Amino acid sequence: MGPLLALASAVTYGIVDFAGGLLSRRVHFAAVTALGQLGGLVLACAAALMLPADSVHSADILWGALSGVGSATAMHFLNRGLSHGAMSVVVPVSAVTGVALSVLCGVLLGDRPALLAWVGIVVTAPALWLVSGGAGTEDGESAGGGAADGLLASAGVAVQYIALAQADASSGLWPVAAGRLAAVLVLLPGAARHTGRLRMPPAALLQALMVGAGAALGLVLYLLAAQRQMLAVAVVLASLYPALPVVLGLALLHEKITPRQTTGLLGAAVATVLLTIG
Repeated sequence: MGPLLALASAVTYGIVDFAGGLLSRRVHFAAVTALGQLGGLVLACAAALMLPADSVHSADILWGALSGVGSATAMHFLNRGLSHGAMSVVVPVSAVTGVALSVLCGVLLGDRPALLAWVGIVVTAPALWLVSGGAGTEDGESAGGGAADGLLASAGVAVQYIALAQADASSGLWPVAAGRLAAVLVLLPGAARHTGRLRMPPAALLQALMVGAGAALGLVLYLLAAQRQMLAVAVVLASLYPALPVVLGLALLHEKITPRQTTGLLGAAVATVLLTIG
């Protein structure tokens, strides 16, 4: 079940990214981020109550809170980078570097992937890079700031995944809830400075809350996956989410797909098979 749960996390995150991207075209990204974390907190608390924990220790809550700080950091710098318009730089840098850092930490913590899994891990990095469009920028924009934001976001992604995986399975889903609360508290000062931008129509507000709830669901699925298999494999499978927005954009928005992205999608499919059977 571990690989399937990690893939379900990737699918959930992919849908959330796609929906959040569409919403951010109509509403300021700061509003989507802040309200999304509130929606995630509500879902995480509800899920934790529905799945009773055997025993919740303070260490598990602290690991969950650290994961939430990573989530908030990743969302802040990712959205700030995307606001510069250099999506083709920010997304691949954040995704690929986040995977690399997480896998490295997993190995240092004792993970020993099989040969096929290692091949899948190696294939994943260039596949994600190609899916996200490679290293080029659009409309002659500077890559420097976008790359820096992408690197900072990737550090947050790695902290999010690594810290959450350290929580004991007996704590249930409370580490996820603690993480959502920590993320809200971290983002609260920034949201307070943009109160005017947090106002939106009720329909958009509901969508923002649902986007955040979907992200929390993705973390719940990831936590359940990490409890059933090696951290390195769980992270890589869950990090395949950038492929889904490309597919949805092609199917629903009739966007054009480049040869690079086609190659990346094929690479992601190969990596998925190798990591699942490896």
